[in-house]
Amino acid sequence: MLYGVSLTMILLSALGNAPWDVLHQGLSRTFGLGTGTWVIIVGAALLLLWIPLRQRPGIGTISNVIVVGVVIDLLLPRFDEPTAMAVRVALLLVGIVLCGVATGMYIGADFGPGPRDGLMTGLADRGLSIRLARTGIEVTVLITGWALGGTVGLGTVIFAFAIGPLAHIFLPIFDARGPHPPDGPEVLLP
Repeated sequence: MLYGVSLTMILLSALGNAPWDVLHQGLSRTFGLGTGTWVIIVGAALLLLWIPLRQRPGIGTISNVIVVGVVIDLLLPRFDEPTAMAVRVALLLVGIVLCGVATGMYIGADFGPGPRDGLMTGLADRGLSIRLARTGIEVTVLITGWALGGTVGLGTVIFAFAIGPLAHIFLPIFDARGPHPPDGPEVLLP
């Protein structure tokens, strides 16, 4: 649910969406249906790509496909895009931080990756580096979404640079497997 809330805030800011939401919004603007509905449709289609990649969904995977889109479609029409720049910037920044929290919570719960993350890990399992798989996927959906009319802007850039560090902060906080040693070389004591 927090993913849906955070992504709705970013969409309402109209300052630039996360790459996948550039695609979802572009599909909505081009073909109709709500942005959240496209989150669900694209997520379900991605699960079909998991089959040849031999990825296994979990309850978190299925929840991600359904709940995020439903929350966006429930919230987005209930709010007008704000006109005050301060409010738009606040929505963007708080939305990005909340998305980082949601990332930590959903990955930390260890109930299965979201459909987009599973595509990345499936491609990595087939020989692509995580970096190449993720970058290729993100660039492809960003360009496609922009061509379809999705909002690209400063918020897109901020999201791209902030989400990794935010996930790095929040994942250990919410990791259900327990605390992990800090980054750096592991020190083994006798």
